[in-house]
Amino acid sequence: MVAADGAQSPLRTLAGIETSAHDTGHMAVVTTVRTERAHGGVARQVFLPTGPLAFLPLTVDGDDRYCSIVWSTSPREAARLVELSPDALGHALAAAFESRLGGVEVVDRALAVPLTQRHARTYGQPGLVLVGDAAHSIHPWRGQGVNLGLMDVAVLAEEVLTARQRGMSIGHESVLARYTRRRRGDNATMLALMDGFRLLFGSRHPALTLARNLGLSGVDRLVPVKRLLMRQATGHRGRLPAACR
Repeated sequence: MVAADGAQSPLRTLAGIETSAHDTGHMAVVTTVRTERAHGGVARQVFLPTGPLAFLPLTVDGDDRYCSIVWSTSPREAARLVELSPDALGHALAAAFESRLGGVEVVDRALAVPLTQRHARTYGQPGLVLVGDAAHSIHPWRGQGVNLGLMDVAVLAEEVLTARQRGMSIGHESVLARYTRRRRGDNATMLALMDGFRLLFGSRHPALTLARNLGLSGVDRLVPVKRLLMRQATGHRGRLPAACR
């Protein structure tokens, strides 16, 4: 059985699999909107002083002007935003997003969700394997949670196919062991990296701001380092599954 049932995974809980977790200190304001202009199937994100705001493309009845909103911000600001009227929240979203998709109409209730980073201590047990947010949940910066989840699925599919070709049960412990070995380290690295970015970009301390700007400027000049970070962020590291080559 594959547990792909989200960060609060009931299957993970029923299996007794523990997680390490910590509060990021941010809340995500989530809702659904309809924009004036079509999104073209492109996810967009802007970075604000309080955190990133993402417009994630949706299609409803063939209309590609719908987006799922994830606005990461402080608990105080999140509480203020969810109390706004739909019209006022739409105006706030359009302004924060610099009207990239024109006007914004809020078409669903806005909720504030705590952002907690979690990582399962093990990725499963015989007959059960965790993928995506059930295995790891990450701060929504640069959409890395989706990338990690897709890579989990690609690696698991490859290991299952290999087991079938060898005449093994797909629930065999060795399948889980190989999947875990290929994914858990990479996921842990990305969780740590994204948490570091959250702390670095979320701070307004002058010293950290200066260090951040100098560091980014230096990385931009060091092409090999820049390429390494890009490969880490896009999942192009280690042994890639065939579907991603």
